Amino acid sequence: MHTWHWQTWEELPYLTCSLLQDWEHGFFTSAFSPRVPSEIVGVLQPEAQVYRVKQVHGNTVLTPSEIENAIPVHQEGQEEVERPSADGILTEQPQQAVWVCTADCTPVLIADEKTGQVAAVHAGWRGTATRIVPNAIARLINSGSRLEDLRIAMGPAIAGEVYQVSEAVASEVGASIIPQDKAESLEAILDFLQQLPDSPILEDAHPGRVRLDVRRVNAIQLEQLGISAEQVAIAPYCTYQKPEHFFSYRRDKLKKVQWSGIVSKTRN
Repeated sequence: MHTWHWQTWEELPYLTCSLLQDWEHGFFTSAFSPRVPSEIVGVLQPEAQVYRVKQVHGNTVLTPSEIENAIPVHQEGQEEVERPSADGILTEQPQQAVWVCTADCTPVLIADEKTGQVAAVHAGWRGTATRIVPNAIARLINSGSRLEDLRIAMGPAIAGEVYQVSEAVASEVGASIIPQDKAESLEAILDFLQQLPDSPILEDAHPGRVRLDVRRVNAIQLEQLGISAEQVAIAPYCTYQKPEHFFSYRRDKLKKVQWSGIVSKTRN
């Protein structure tokens, strides 16, 4: 089993995952707020170039050069640049730090053992429904990665047992992992999902509602790509149920986030 470790920096806690031990990385807690990646990167690798995007719950994944090309030149010196919209970033060079922020959605950090390249992905229910993690992996493959060399860690997010959603939302997310011919109706999709081993759908007392485990759906998407369970780690922490460590939008209804980041390295 992959292990998760609490680390501290200036007495502030953050998480690392043994699966990604060869890379500088962290799933940072609410204690780091209101610091932004350009400040937090000092915990990981002060020399690294920092990249982040304007997250929009989509499935677009960009590279640092695409991000730079999208920022108008006259803004470069400004503190708050207009970042391009995306929900994932994959590196092209060593010493690039890529970041996503979350407050119940799943932060996914991906690393390639052979190339040293990495990706950071923000996978909320909408991004998961449109297969953002497989999109990021497809881009890594296009740039020279092989599936068997990838290591994928999903950080703290809202757990299925407390994430109540409408049946419509659950079926939209669930449709991303079931055969097209089984997806002819909302009922058919939910029925198929409930038959799955370790189903991502749990029952809810309210009519028209279910509980949805978004990280489990992402794990099934990875399985379906042919990625083995040993290549994937899921943090045993729920943002909603751990108010001492994490912001949760569902719990607090506040626009506050925690950051997760990882730094690329030279190829092995």
